[in-house]
Amino acid sequence: SERSPCTILSLFPTCNIHHPNIIMNSVILATLLSSAAAFAPQSTGRVSTAVNEVNWQPNESEFAYGLPGSLAPVGEFDPLGFAKDTPLATMLQWREAETQHGRVAMLAVLGMLVVEEPIEYHPLFEAYNKDIGPAIRQLDEVDAQTPFFLVGLTLLIGSLEYNRALVAFAKPEGSFSFQQLSEDHYPGDVGFDPLGLKPDDAEEFATIQTKELQNGRLAMLGAAGIIAQELTNGEEIFVNLGLAADRFDPSSVPIQF
Repeated sequence: SERSPCTILSLFPTCNIHHPNIIMNSVILATLLSSAAAFAPQSTGRVSTAVNEVNWQPNESEFAYGLPGSLAPVGEFDPLGFAKDTPLATMLQWREAETQHGRVAMLAVLGMLVVEEPIEYHPLFEAYNKDIGPAIRQLDEVDAQTPFFLVGLTLLIGSLEYNRALVAFAKPEGSFSFQQLSEDHYPGDVGFDPLGLKPDDAEEFATIQTKELQNGRLAMLGAAGIIAQELTNGEEIFVNLGLAADRFDPSSVPIQF
């Protein structure tokens, strides 16, 4: 029998197609809460900064001013010479960008692997009774059923980025350049450490940040590879690897593949 659109997209285990406001109200509520958190007053009296806490000081004689991230056997890997004669302010901006993109990529790789065969866990879909297809097209499926969801998602991401900007970037006052970091901001430290994993010792901090950077770099390559492969043939990554059966029926979703 033909499935209701509700079996394709649902924010709850049980979904009534006659009550679409349930979905929209949930999205609006989540968006408002996240936006309120983003515009909450920020502390301006920071005495102890991330840089001082880990006792990091830039060293012009070292690779990348002595920032963590180099790991044997590759070591100081910079074949295109980006780090050579680069100003400290620019180097810190690049490290901020690299750290944040690495974190997003790690979440992306984990997310793509979890929502596809054979795991298929997804909070927005009833995936227990059918394959919902490659991760790269799942937001298209959401948009086809609930277009306003992407508006809420955009506002959520924007509020998080706004909050990060308040913490990381300098105020546009006096001598100011685009994307200039605050003087007391250490690249990547946005004050989010709910599990208390950040060590106080400088050497331990350098070690754990190197691990984060290396995993983030690998994740950026991995995410790019997964996306490219799924764009090529439209199959989920574990199906491509021969580790899962291909149960996906393109006719079962509200978009064209």
